[in-house]
Amino acid sequence: MLLEYLAIAILLILATLVALIAIGLGELFGPKKKSAAKAMPYESGMDPIGEGTRRMPVRFYLIAVLFILFDIEVVFFLPWAVVFRQLGLFGLIEMTVFIAVLLVGYVYAWKKGALEWE
Repeated sequence: MLLEYLAIAILLILATLVALIAIGLGELFGPKKKSAAKAMPYESGMDPIGEGTRRMPVRFYLIAVLFILFDIEVVFFLPWAVVFRQLGLFGLIEMTVFIAVLLVGYVYAWKKGALEWE
């Protein structure tokens, strides 16, 4: 029974070993000297003006997360559409519940102002 999982265990062990070897080689042979010139941000050959980083509004991340969330959920429509006739009424009811949950989440995000762009 456990023999079926042997390939997965070997894959995980090999992946861990390769990662550890790569990190070890980088630490062993990588550059060690730090200087102010190396730590300076590079701006197309020009001296940087101001900070190298700037604060981004949280709204950008919120919109991105909502997009990914709703985009991934829409991916579930394709397998459902492929086997729609085999699922019958049960599949239709289940997808209606799924769409209702999506709609509740969308309305909640809309009412909270998460979709407003300023």
